[in-house]
Amino acid sequence: MLISATIVTLNEERNIARAIKSLTCADEIVIVDSGSTDRTREIAADLGARVIEEPWRGYAAQKNFATCSAAHDWILSLDADEQLTPELAAEIAALKNTSSPCDGYSFPRLAQYLGRWIHHSGWYPDRKVRLYDRRKGKWVGDYVHESVQVEGSVGELQSNLLHFTCASLSEHLRTLDRYTTLAAKEVTRPVSFYRLVSGPPWTFIRAYVLQRGFLDGIHGLIIAVMASLYTFLKYAKAYENPPSR
Repeated sequence: MLISATIVTLNEERNIARAIKSLTCADEIVIVDSGSTDRTREIAADLGARVIEEPWRGYAAQKNFATCSAAHDWILSLDADEQLTPELAAEIAALKNTSSPCDGYSFPRLAQYLGRWIHHSGWYPDRKVRLYDRRKGKWVGDYVHESVQVEGSVGELQSNLLHFTCASLSEHLRTLDRYTTLAAKEVTRPVSFYRLVSGPPWTFIRAYVLQRGFLDGIHGLIIAVMASLYTFLKYAKAYENPPSR
């Protein structure tokens, strides 16, 4: 089994070196950049990655383009703000000697938010399929929340994939505004008054109480509030621009 690691980027000079250096189990690293104006491409190339420039196609489409650009059939897909732990890299490397591998593998993802690792709030274990045979799997999702769909067996690795999320509330708010604009496009039926009013508090209760966000301290409270704001903005934007279908 030979593995191509793929990362799509746009102005990721803050993160890209950390991500690339963690990919010790990969046989090649492919960066697909959609027009960075910072040093992302230069840093990636200096670290031995093959850099391809490609205009932005959308999250799933861009990652599928990266998959098609890889030299090997086994794809290890990371976001630029993610990092393999040494333990996860060792687990993946061990798969190269497996005679009958699955068609894909999921990892638990541990997120850092405002400088703290989040173990509750619905954020962990947050398993993601990121290692897959491209002959059996591909990225799907029209706007946001893209994921790998595998036609076959999916195994589970145990070590963490690290995710370095927002370092500040201002960054989180900017991300939230961008993502809710895209998420609103996925709303397929008209937004009712009840949905707009009831959705945000239910989201807060789910994250803070049912998913035990209170165990994450003040960070868990902030996450629950921001999650409810995400729900409100998504439905409000969908109400502002109702679906045509």
